[in-house]
Amino acid sequence: MGHVLISAAHKSSGKTMVATGLVRALADRGRRVATFKKGPDYIDPKWLGEAARTPCYNLDFHTQSHDEIRALFARHAAQADIAVIEGNKGLHDGVAVDGSNSNAALAKLLQAPVILVVDTSGITRGIAPLLKGYEVFDKDIKIAGVILNKVMGPRHEDKLIAAIERYTNIPVLGAIKRNKLLGVDERHIGLIPSNEHPAARTHIETLERQIIEQVDLDRIETIAASAPDVPLTEPAETPSVRTPLPHPDVRIAVAKDAAFGFYYADDLDALKRAGAQLIYFNAINDVYLPTCDGLFLGGGFPETQMQKLHANKTLRRRIKAAIEAGLPTYAECGGLMYLSRSISWHGNTLDMVGVIPGDATMHARPQGRGYVKLYPSDNHPWNVSDTSCSFEGESIPAHEFHHSRLENCSSDLTFAFRVLRGQGVDGEHDGVVMHNMVAGYAHLRDTSRCRWAEAFTAFVHHKKQERGNAPSPAHIAG
Repeated sequence: MGHVLISAAHKSSGKTMVATGLVRALADRGRRVATFKKGPDYIDPKWLGEAARTPCYNLDFHTQSHDEIRALFARHAAQADIAVIEGNKGLHDGVAVDGSNSNAALAKLLQAPVILVVDTSGITRGIAPLLKGYEVFDKDIKIAGVILNKVMGPRHEDKLIAAIERYTNIPVLGAIKRNKLLGVDERHIGLIPSNEHPAARTHIETLERQIIEQVDLDRIETIAASAPDVPLTEPAETPSVRTPLPHPDVRIAVAKDAAFGFYYADDLDALKRAGAQLIYFNAINDVYLPTCDGLFLGGGFPETQMQKLHANKTLRRRIKAAIEAGLPTYAECGGLMYLSRSISWHGNTLDMVGVIPGDATMHARPQGRGYVKLYPSDNHPWNVSDTSCSFEGESIPAHEFHHSRLENCSSDLTFAFRVLRGQGVDGEHDGVVMHNMVAGYAHLRDTSRCRWAEAFTAFVHHKKQERGNAPSPAHIAG
């Protein structure tokens, strides 16, 4: 097992596309590839996971302790021949000015050699001081190589390599020619996710061919193999070490389609370990909710699919009826928008489920962005569940990134969280509570400080026991 961290000098350097092509090329060499993404990101992991044909896992200093990061990484990397970690933004970028939550800090924590992807547009000899700065800025970081991206042609490539070889000790591992076919359009919060991209599979294959032809895969594998193993030691508080139930005792329906796809792989794992059987459905095409005891609507881009979601009136009606009949429901961001009365975007307004008395309106600028801190209120319904993971007494680290705002709201809304940092629904609260539903803008992460998956599953189980032999509200709604 070996591992590398793919980083860059700044965001939008093309590192996600390079990492995606590299992962698929390694997988098609017969390697078992484990993929990881630094930070709170759903979109890049979709591309990496699609390329590796296995789920991608996030490593985030805000929501996880150092021990949890190491444990999660070691657990999944141990099952692979090579692990590829993609950083976010630039190598030394992070919220903390001391770099303690930067990509470089993650490289140190996991003793990962770093490969830099550099956008060479409009630069020749100037690449030398850029790379030299990275080489000497932090001597505890091993800059193992550079991949030159968006190279204009052979002459440009020769000048770049000559400057790098003369002034630095960083080996050039490849030079990828500028090619408009290699890019993926960006939208308001980043790349278009692979589950929405009309030709994601073909695009990944194109990226793979470019990597095979223009990058030295053998040297990258050698670099990865030089990384010391990260020992698999599970911290006692890590939720992932809880013993799975032998048989799932509740069924949770999970929306998974072009509108809803923002789910952390380890959160889905945590729901299963807590005793949930996950039943996936398509909110765009399906007209029935699956037979279920609970509902999970994750984030995504419902605004881009609003015409199709609106057109599926039968499912919208059934979801509304199920929630109002008491179906335990958890919704994040895009799920919140879908459960509101309507979504407005680009001058169009279309009806949605209508459980929440408010309208989701898209804005040009982010309405909430970055890390948040929440404090559970006494109104949080999961507190009544019979579990040691009730949402009481401690602040919860989470994140949000939304261009929508819930407007025209009822003045008597009840909320599950008080916002200590961030925006949430109204700048002070998040998590609308209605019936047995919690719907908010914040994205939670199942960690030792936020065992939401166990708490929600226990709540679903509690409500199932309460109804006894009565049918599920999802069945009643059908």
